[in-house]
This record gives sequence, C-alpha cells and structure tokens, in this order.
Amino acid sequence: EDDMLEKLHHHGGDLMHKGMVDVSGDMTRHDEERLYRLISSHLHHTGSARAKEILDHWADYRPKFRKVMPREYRRALVDMERMKLAGGESVP
Repeated sequence: EDDMLEKLHHHGGDLMHKGMVDVSGDMTRHDEERLYRLISSHLHHTGSARAKEILDHWADYRPKFRKVMPREYRRALVDMERMKLAGGESVP
C-alpha cells in the first residue's frame, strides 16, 4: 500500500512511521481511484470472482461503498478545513 501511495500520489513513507501520517492534505481525495486499485490488486493476486464482478460493473457497485473513519478523526479534518478557509484562525 505504501508503495502504491508513493507511486500514485507521492505520499509514501507514512506506513513506516507507525501510523503517524500527515493530515494536512486532503484525506478524502482520490478515494474512488484508491478503492478501484485496491480491488484490482485483490483480483490480480487472488483471482476473486467477486472482485471481477465489482470491477466489471463498477458504475453499479461504486455508489454502494462508504468511507468509514472514526468520528474524532473526521471532526479533526473538518476543523482543519474550517481553519484553512478562515485564514488560519482557531476554530471554537
């Protein structure tokens, strides 16, 4: 995964830091591309019929996926975006 992130989005090295990642960037961008590549990789390595079905009918399956993240992490990302839009001022 780390190699893929480095190659695709120049975000490598995050996994080597024991979970410490740079959250200053937009962590919601490229979700669809990342998901598609993960499923493609799974198909390549396992020959999964389910993965093939999903990829063959991507337009139908894509809306069924939901991004899940801890509430506090999501809240922190929203707070950081508000600060950015407000010109760096602190958020209450």
